[in-house]
Amino acid sequence: MMTPKELTVLLLSDEEMRCVLRAIAELGLPDCWLAAGAVRNAMWNHLSGRPLFDRETDLDVVFFDPKGTQEEVNHLQAQLHTRYPAYHWEVKNQAFMHQHSPHTAPYQSSCDAISKYPERCTAIAVRLLEGDLEIFAPYGLEDIVNFMVRPTPHFVAHPERLALYRQRVSSKNWTDKWPQLQVELENH
Repeated sequence: MMTPKELTVLLLSDEEMRCVLRAIAELGLPDCWLAAGAVRNAMWNHLSGRPLFDRETDLDVVFFDPKGTQEEVNHLQAQLHTRYPAYHWEVKNQAFMHQHSPHTAPYQSSCDAISKYPERCTAIAVRLLEGDLEIFAPYGLEDIVNFMVRPTPHFVAHPERLALYRQRVSSKNWTDKWPQLQVELENH
């Protein structure tokens, strides 16, 4: 089992990850994190004996700004693509992302949004805060370390969200890259 301290050492010992985390911190966005697949895939890659980063993984930068606009998000994403073209940047203002999850109230923060991502293993985020790595993993690291994919309580709680989870997981083809994954499509 990987502890948060071990995850911190792993992520901060990787030069590429430190560069990405510094670039995100320099944006100065409110409640800003590197989240979701960017962190999950780095851990799965590491546990599979691969480099943390692969060129297919999106770098999910999430922040929370109820006064923000889509134009600002587009500008930030373009800025990151220009400065760091080797990565697939995805910038999302979590203040508006509840609209993509059926029957979901507006999120109150990035952490609120992350806790309501479709999969428990995807509900993870990291950021540099005053030089230290902060980890947000509301369901712990167990699912990621054990290559488990299962829905978060938020997605289990409503049939439309659970159907969306099933559709999403089926379309990802994660087992092609990580054959050891165990994917739960039904709620038990």
